[in-house]
Amino acid sequence: MYPHGMTKRGAAMTRVSNLMLLISLLLLILKGRRALCINTQHTFLIANDTFLKDGKPFRILGGEIHYFRVPAMYWEDRLLRAKSLGLNTVQTYVPWNLHEPEPDQLDLSELENYLKLAHKLDLLIMLRIGPYVCGEWDFGGFPAWLLAKQPPLRLRTSDASFLELVDKWWDTLLPTVVRFLYSRGGPVIMLQVENEYGSFGDDKLYLQHLVAQARYHLGDDVILYTTDGASKGNLENGSISSSNVYAAVDFATGSDPASAFLLQKLYNAPGKSPPLSAEFYTGWLTHWGERLAKTDAEGTASALADLLGVNGSVVLYMAHGGTNFGFSSGANTGGDSSEFQPDITSYDYDAPIGEAGDVSGEKFQALQKVLAQYHKSALPPSPPLPPRRQYGTVELTMVASIFDVLELLSKPSQGIQNEIPVYMEYLNQASGFILYQSVLPLHTKPGSQISVVEVHDRAQVYISLDETVSARKSDNLVFVGVMERWSMKSLALSSTTGKPGLQIYILVENMGRVNYGEYIFDPKGINCSVLLDEFPILNWRAHPIPLSDITVLSADFLQLQQQKGLHRRIIGNQMNLTTLSDSDFRGPSFFQGTLKIDSADGPADTFLSLRHWTKGVAFINGYNLGRFWPLRGPQCTLYIPAPLLKYGDNELVILELDRPNPDGIVELLDKGDFTCGNHTGTHMPLLSNKRRTPGWMVNNGL
Repeated sequence: MYPHGMTKRGAAMTRVSNLMLLISLLLLILKGRRALCINTQHTFLIANDTFLKDGKPFRILGGEIHYFRVPAMYWEDRLLRAKSLGLNTVQTYVPWNLHEPEPDQLDLSELENYLKLAHKLDLLIMLRIGPYVCGEWDFGGFPAWLLAKQPPLRLRTSDASFLELVDKWWDTLLPTVVRFLYSRGGPVIMLQVENEYGSFGDDKLYLQHLVAQARYHLGDDVILYTTDGASKGNLENGSISSSNVYAAVDFATGSDPASAFLLQKLYNAPGKSPPLSAEFYTGWLTHWGERLAKTDAEGTASALADLLGVNGSVVLYMAHGGTNFGFSSGANTGGDSSEFQPDITSYDYDAPIGEAGDVSGEKFQALQKVLAQYHKSALPPSPPLPPRRQYGTVELTMVASIFDVLELLSKPSQGIQNEIPVYMEYLNQASGFILYQSVLPLHTKPGSQISVVEVHDRAQVYISLDETVSARKSDNLVFVGVMERWSMKSLALSSTTGKPGLQIYILVENMGRVNYGEYIFDPKGINCSVLLDEFPILNWRAHPIPLSDITVLSADFLQLQQQKGLHRRIIGNQMNLTTLSDSDFRGPSFFQGTLKIDSADGPADTFLSLRHWTKGVAFINGYNLGRFWPLRGPQCTLYIPAPLLKYGDNELVILELDRPNPDGIVELLDKGDFTCGNHTGTHMPLLSNKRRTPGWMVNNGL
C-alpha cells in the first residue's frame, strides 16, 4: 500500500500492465540473446555449490565500497586499503539518481572510471544495479523526477509506466556494463537484481521482467543474483529460482551462519547454492539525534571467522562507508511516515576503513587477522594515510539572509503560481529548500492558528510586516515558528503578525527522502492546503532553492551586500551575534569566511567543526559538504577531503537556518567529532539484523 492508495482505475491498469509485461517477456525470448564476445579463458560460474573462477574454486572475500561516497581522487587509496584488509572483491550499488538526475541527462563516466580502476588493481566487482538500491541513499537511488509522474507510479512493482522508465535507464546502463563483464576480460563477476525485495513485496512479474531485461542485454554468461534476509518469508518473496537467478542472503552479525546457508539452499537449484552473505554488517548507520553507532571489534571478527569457517563467502557491509556529501543522505521511518529518521552526513558506519581512510582501529586489525588466513601469501600493506591538518579557527561574516538573495538562488525569481502549495518535484526540483509565499486572508486576527496537514520535512514560518509583495527583505520579517514532520503543530499569530494582507513565507527543508520501506514514496515540501483557523490560504507562489550552484553568491556580490548594509538588516539592526536574542535572530542566513592554506605541503584532509552552530548546510569552494545539525547530534564535524581544497584562499560558506555560533567562528580540526547533541538513540547491538528500520531489529525496542 502506497501513501496515495490504490483506485479502481489503478487496479484496472495493473491488469493491463500484467498483460503487457507477459507480452514483453515473450518478445524478449523470441528475439533471443544479443551476441556477446566471450573470452573462454575468463569464466565465473557456479557448480557443486561452489563459485568457480576460471574453472577453479573461489571464495569471495568482498567488501562494500561505494564510488559515489568517496572523492574520485581517493578511490585508489580506499581500494588499496581494501586489498590490505584481505579483500579480493568489491561490491557497489549503482544509484540511478546519480547518473540520471534529470530525464534523459545520463552520464555513466563515474561508474566506468571506477570499474576501470578496480580492474587495474586486480579487484573483482559485484554490481548492484537496482533499479532500487536502498543503501541509506536519498530515495533508495531512484531519481526524484519519478515522483512528478502522473498518475503516481507504483514503485518497485510491475506497473507498466514504472517499468517503461526502468527499461529506458537499463537500455543505457547495461550495454555499458557489458564491456566490463569478467567473461569479456573485465572485473564484473555478478550483478544483483533489485535489493532485498522480499522485505518489500511479492510481485514476481516485476522481478521476472528485470531478469529478462538483464539477460537480454548481458546474456547468460554472467551470474545474476538477489539478496534477501535469511528468513523464509523474505526468500519466498525475493528469490527468482525459476529464472536461474542465484539467491544470496544476509543475516544478523553473530547469528548462526550454517542455519542461514541451509535455508539459502532451499531457494537455489541443486548444486547452485554456494554459501554467501552478501551483507555482513561490520557496523551500523546513525540517524540525527542518536548516539554514534558502534559495534565490538572482537565480536565482529569472531562472527566473520564463524561464517568463513563453514565455507562461506562474504561481503563486508561496509568495508569503507565514506560520506553522504551534498543532499545525498536518505532517511528511514518508524511505524508511520511521520516517524521520520534522517541519516547523518557521515557514512562512516563504524566500518574497518574509517570515513577518512583510517585503518589503525581495532576493527580493521581484527578483521584483517581473520581474512589473512584465507590468503596463501602475506597481505599488502596499506598506503600511507593522506595528510591531515588542524587549520584552526576561521572567522565568518554574516553576508545576507536567504530572503535578501532569493532572486539569485531561485529561478524564476518571481516564483511559480499555484492555488495551493505543490511538492518541489512537480517544479523539477530534486533537493534543497523551497519557499512558499502567500497573503494572509481577511479573517486573519491575533491568535489565529496556522497549520499544515503534512510537511516534508521541516518548515520555518515568517510573516512580513510590509504588505507589498516585493517587501521580502529580512528586516521586514518576523519569525513565527517551526513545524516539523515528526512533531507537527500549529502556530499562533501575535497581535503584530495576525493582520489581514500581510505576506506569509514558509521555508521548507528537504532533509533526505525515505530510502527503505512502505513509505518510500516521499515527495518533499507541501502538497496540501495551508490552513488558517481551519480555512485554506490560497494563491501561493513557490520559489525553488536547490542550492545546486552557490557560485551565484560571488565575492563581488557579497561585498556589495555588505556595502549596502543588507547583512545587518535583521531585527536587532546590528550584526553583533553575542547580543542577539532568540527572537532577534532566526536565520536563515549565509555566512562567509576564508580558509588560507599557505603550507608548502599543500592542502590536507581536515574536519570542519560546527559545534555551537545550530542547523544548516556547509560549502567549501562551492562544493556541498552536506548537512550539519550539532544541536541534535551526534555529528559535530564535516569531513573535508584535501582534493576539495587548494593552495591560497578557500571560500567557506555556511547557510545557518536557526541561530549561529555567537562567536561567529568555525574550527578546522584534524579528526572527526561525534559528541554533539542530546542523544535519544542507543548503540546498535552486535546482534542487529536489518539496517533500515526498527521493525527488523532482533532486539525489540532498540
